[in-house]
Amino acid sequence: MENHTKSDILTELATIRDFIRYGASRFNAAQLYFGHGTDNAWDEAVQIVSWAVHLAGFDNPNILDSRLTYAEKRQVLDAIELRIQERIPAAYITGRALFCGLDFYVDSRVLVPRSPIAELIEQSFAPWLSREPDYILDMCTGSGCIGIASALAFTDAQVVLSDISEDALAVAERNVDRYDLGHRVALYQSDLFADLHEQCFDLIVANPPYVDAEDLAGMPAEYHAEPEIGLGSGGDGLDFTRRLLREAPDYLNDGGLLVVEVGNSAGALVAAFPELPFTWVEFERGGHGVFVLTREQLTG
Repeated sequence: MENHTKSDILTELATIRDFIRYGASRFNAAQLYFGHGTDNAWDEAVQIVSWAVHLAGFDNPNILDSRLTYAEKRQVLDAIELRIQERIPAAYITGRALFCGLDFYVDSRVLVPRSPIAELIEQSFAPWLSREPDYILDMCTGSGCIGIASALAFTDAQVVLSDISEDALAVAERNVDRYDLGHRVALYQSDLFADLHEQCFDLIVANPPYVDAEDLAGMPAEYHAEPEIGLGSGGDGLDFTRRLLREAPDYLNDGGLLVVEVGNSAGALVAAFPELPFTWVEFERGGHGVFVLTREQLTG
């Protein structure tokens, strides 16, 4: 944006409503991709403008007609331009993402939380979990959102967050501290189960890398701003999941449950493991490619 154009905008736009409308128009004109917490330009603009003016949201519609100071206008415009020029998810600009109705800190060291597994947590993994879990593992934890939300859903459970990425675990630890869960939630750097000290779990939840090579190459720029280690998993997207299915039975207690998201690689997974009786979860709020298996089904 040229300086004189920016100056004109700072003069002509006045209210929060003005800047949301302007941001949404700019996002549509730039043909941005929305898939990291919002699915349209208007909601994306609301997210960025509310952050820029240090408000949690605009539940009170009267706030929309509030006039911004010159400094606030500059902050909003800078955030809008950053979203357009860098093609990064809005969550990386705001440092904030919602999951299970909870607020999580995120940055470019982790994927932006968006898994449909949130619905399962809200439903206490019913009807598949046979009992209240005492020990839960959130594998490939990233920001820690799945494990932390599970810890808050099952208030007596001990929870392990594991990830191969030291950077991701630093983000997860920040979120564990945010919810004061250090007494029940432990963090381990581990490649699959290698450094989990042979502990067994009643519930293992994994949102691993599962994007196949073709899909990864064709993803919008916003996804390429995320750490590739959290997305790609070989030619068919199943390199990690194959290992997980082989090893998981040794780390599940009797009656334990494995819940895994594989997204668009679901078809390839079924073809690769025709002997496994996958149950594919149907979600009310959208999303697909999440299966559940009991330990007994895994061991057949």
